[in-house]
Amino acid sequence: MDSISDAQRDMREAYFGGATGAVSSATAWLAAAIVATFANPKAGILTLVFGGTLIFPLSVVLSKLVGRSGKHQKGNPLAPLAIQGTFWMLLSIPIAIGAAMYKVELFFPAMLLVIGGRYFTFVTIYGMKIYWLFGAALAVFAFPLAILKAPVMAGAYTGAIIEYLFGIIIFIISKPKTG
Repeated sequence: MDSISDAQRDMREAYFGGATGAVSSATAWLAAAIVATFANPKAGILTLVFGGTLIFPLSVVLSKLVGRSGKHQKGNPLAPLAIQGTFWMLLSIPIAIGAAMYKVELFFPAMLLVIGGRYFTFVTIYGMKIYWLFGAALAVFAFPLAILKAPVMAGAYTGAIIEYLFGIIIFIISKPKTG
């Protein structure tokens, strides 16, 4: 790769600008919300944690279904940043679990902050400023959910809605221009 912009273009091309990851993540949030609503909050939390392990593999499958490779070029200098961001996110999940031990309603708002922070790194990985808004939206909604002591499932549904919304927006702006 000759430049950062080449590396970003490669990442955008391989993963459809990250849209497939956002949709995969949204699906994990939605599953967690449904489980929290119809089973119990702790099962919803476990659903998001387990579902989170499936986000990347599902995003690769979705990338391939929409005609992308789902794999960046070997030697892409942004790949380590993506991996480092993943480790940061994984190491932050215990903070959300600790918050839930104090008050179960705080788990999903804490995870909104964790995931929002992760999306800020995507500004660099994909070279797309939309990720500033995406991360900020998740973070901004976390605070009223926590302050208002919203029911557990409200945080999970909020995560799902925001992730699906931005996933769709990123699909639209990442779609190849024709003509």
